[in-house]
Amino acid sequence: MFLFRVGLLIKSTFTSLSLSRTDLVLLSKRLVMAAQSRALVSAQWLADAVRNNLVGPTLRVLDSSWYLPKTKRDPRAEFAQKHIPGSSFFDIDDCSDKSSALDHMLPTSSNFSRYVGGLGIGNDTHVVVYDTSDFGSFCAPRVWWMFRLFGHSSVSVLDGGMRNWLADGYPVTSDRSEPECREFRATVNTSWVKSYEDVLENIGTKKVQVVDARSAGRFRGTEPEPRDDTLPGHFPGTINMPFTSFLDASGKELGAEGLSKLFREAGVDLEQPLWATCGSGVTSCHVVLAAHLLGHPGACVYDGSWSEWFKRASAEHVVSEGGGKKV
Repeated sequence: MFLFRVGLLIKSTFTSLSLSRTDLVLLSKRLVMAAQSRALVSAQWLADAVRNNLVGPTLRVLDSSWYLPKTKRDPRAEFAQKHIPGSSFFDIDDCSDKSSALDHMLPTSSNFSRYVGGLGIGNDTHVVVYDTSDFGSFCAPRVWWMFRLFGHSSVSVLDGGMRNWLADGYPVTSDRSEPECREFRATVNTSWVKSYEDVLENIGTKKVQVVDARSAGRFRGTEPEPRDDTLPGHFPGTINMPFTSFLDASGKELGAEGLSKLFREAGVDLEQPLWATCGSGVTSCHVVLAAHLLGHPGACVYDGSWSEWFKRASAEHVVSEGGGKKV
């Protein structure tokens, strides 16, 4: 429907303005680019694309599902059983820095380029990411952010994920697609990635707002962390905004008014620098996505997040209503 509306818009503009064919082509390209740069696409938009056989070199769909081991869910096995037609599986553990002791830390530019090129993605491809979380969206924003970090703005999150895709009655399949490899050239924006040292310095300077997207219990230290070697809590000066608060009851992203209210009530000024953290750099990207949707695309991510912080920080920099970190 959206592509049909674009076609009508192009036709009506051409008629009313008497544009030349060259101008029409340029306008068409701009409109398509605008559609591709949208951070969210609806299930209906994607269903129309699937039905019209648009999934291919210029449109790729990725199932980016990932779960903690304690959930005992195997996202690859689930993908093999059921996925959106034409989609490929994006493994955030596979596309990561294998030399790091931390989970799914960012890969190098060359490794990211090689990985997504193997999924049939080029620099002119519009990428749509989703996951199969019961929340509606869990790790898809992480992959959305990764593409943007590596210089690819034509990436969208499927609003509501597989949960809403199924609820709306759209088709799924177990058929595998084997996209032809393409060349992808990544250009990383390192300023969007923050380190342990950056956060430690900011605790002293208090120059940047930092939002933690974990649950309130994990943030306060009253509920356990999902990793056995890590206790709950947070680092000084952090603001808690659980990633689920950005979603409505159906699992779709809140509208602009709802998102603005969330940030306002949390005391976050989006006109000022913003960093996001969580357990291991995944759900922090919900904060980045929400800020982006409100016209503030520069929020940064502490990639190591609490998994790294708890292991490296001194006891004085671990705030917890529970036992905290022992000296």
